[in-house]
Amino acid sequence: MLKHVLIFFRLLRTGWVLIRHDALVPKEYAPLVPWPIRFFGAMSRVFSLGNRKGNAGERFANALEDLGPAYIKFGQILSTRGDMFDPVFAEGLSRLKDKVPPFPMTKAEDMLAAEWGAPWADKLASLSEPIAAASVAQVHKGVLKTGETVAVKILRPNIQRLMTRDMDVINMVANLAHKFVPHLRRMRPKEFVKEARRAVMLELDLRLEAAAASELSEVGQDTGLFRVPGIQWDLVGKNVMVMEWIDGLHFSDPSILTREDINREDLARKVIQSFLASTFEFGVFHADMHEGNLIVDKDGNLVLLDFGILGRLGDAEIRFEIDTLYGFLQRDYQKIAEVHFDIGYVPPHHSVEEFASALRAVGEPIFGKKASDVSMAKVLLQLLEITEIFDMPMQPQLILLQKTMMQAEGVARRLDPEFDMWEAARPIVEKAVRRELGPEGIINDFLDGLDRTRKTLETIPGATENIAKLAQAWADGEIDLSRPTAPAAQAPKQSPLRPVAYVGIGAALALGGAWAWAQL
Repeated sequence: MLKHVLIFFRLLRTGWVLIRHDALVPKEYAPLVPWPIRFFGAMSRVFSLGNRKGNAGERFANALEDLGPAYIKFGQILSTRGDMFDPVFAEGLSRLKDKVPPFPMTKAEDMLAAEWGAPWADKLASLSEPIAAASVAQVHKGVLKTGETVAVKILRPNIQRLMTRDMDVINMVANLAHKFVPHLRRMRPKEFVKEARRAVMLELDLRLEAAAASELSEVGQDTGLFRVPGIQWDLVGKNVMVMEWIDGLHFSDPSILTREDINREDLARKVIQSFLASTFEFGVFHADMHEGNLIVDKDGNLVLLDFGILGRLGDAEIRFEIDTLYGFLQRDYQKIAEVHFDIGYVPPHHSVEEFASALRAVGEPIFGKKASDVSMAKVLLQLLEITEIFDMPMQPQLILLQKTMMQAEGVARRLDPEFDMWEAARPIVEKAVRRELGPEGIINDFLDGLDRTRKTLETIPGATENIAKLAQAWADGEIDLSRPTAPAAQAPKQSPLRPVAYVGIGAALALGGAWAWAQL
C-alpha cells in the first residue's frame, strides 16, 4: 500500500512537469481524448505559458529531460515506436540527446574498486575524468598496464533503483491511459511499457552489452562491412565494461559533411549494407544506429558503438523480410501481399489483390527516387494507415527492425543526399534470395526436414512401448477403446494411457506407411 502511495506522489510530480511543458494533454492531440480530459488539458495550459515552443514531441522531450535520466532513456525507447505515434511526434522525441551531468570521479573510482575488488590503479596505468555522460552510464579514457588505450564504461550509482522507481510511475501512467483513453488501446500502451522496462533493465548489466558487442564483432569480421571495439573480458563486470579505444570521427560531428578525406558515399552504403547483411545472414542487428553510435576511423572503416539493444529475427521473419524487400526491388506487389498472408500478418478475410494494390500505392511513388525526394515520414504514415485498414496486428519482432532500417536510411541520407537505398540494398537482398530460395536454401530446408524426421524417429521406441502398455491395459480390461464417448457433463475419468495410445498408433501407422512405400 505504501509503495502505491509513493508511486502516486511521484506521478503527481511527473504530471506537473508535463503540464508545465504542455505535454500532458498536448493541444495537437486534445480532440482524440474524452471531453473531461480535454477540458482538464485546456485548463492546465495556463501553467505552460512560455514553454509551448515546438511540436508536441519536442515539448514532451523537453519535459523528459527535466524529469531526469530514467525518463530520458524511456523517451529514447518511445521514439523507436513509430507504430504508436504519428511520425511528427516520433521525430520530436528523437531529439533527446541523452546528455546529463557526469557523476563525481571519486564515485567512479569507488565503483571500479567494488567491481574489481581492488583500486583501479592495480588494473590501469591511468584513468581520465569522465569524457562523456549519458542517462545510464559514463565513459572514461584509460590506459592498460600493457599500454593499450581503452574506454571504461561505468554505470551510474543506484541506477537500477532509480530506473525501477521511475518505471513504476510510467507503468501507472500506461494503466491509466489504457483505462481512460480508449483510443490508445489499439496502441497497447501497457504492453509497450512492459517491453520498454525489459529493454531498460537489460541495459543495466554491462556483461550483457559486452556479449552483444562480441557477437556483432564476429558479424563485422565475416561481412567486412564494419568493425566493433574489442572487449577486455577480464575487466568486464555487471557495472563496468572495458573495451578498445578507437580514435575516429562521430557521425554526429558536423565536420563529417565537409571534410574532403571522408568518403561519404561509401560510408552511406556501408551503413545500410551492414544492417541488412547482419539481419539477413545472421538474424541479429544493432538496433540503435543513430549518428552518436557510429564512428569513421582513420582508415575509413565504419565502427559501431553502444550495444545495449540488439534486434533478433527468427528464420520465418528473416525469410519474410527478404521476400518483402525483394518484392519491392522487383516491384512485385502481388508477391509481397502473398507473403504477408502466408505468414499470417494479414487476416485471411481480406483480399490479397486489394492488399497488393495498397502496397503499390506506397511503393510506386518512391521507387527509383533519390533520398532527398522522398519523405520517409509520409511513407511511414501511409504504411501505418494500411496496417489499420487491413487489421494487421503489431508485430513486436518487426517493429524494431523497421525502426532501425529507417534510422539507418536517415543516417545514409544525411551523409549522401543523392543516396539510393534500393540500389544499396539490392546486392545484399539478392544474395539473401539466392541463399534462401535458391539451391542452397532448398538443400538447407531438406536438411532441416531430415533433422525433424530424425527427432520424430527417436520417439518411435517410446511410442512402441506405449502401444504395448495400451494393449496390455486393454487385455486386462482397464480401458475400453470401443466405448462411446460420454456427454461432457458425465464423462468418466479418462485413462492417462489413452492419449498416449493415440499418439503411438498414429506414429506406428506413419512408420508402417513409410516402410511400405520403401518396399514399392
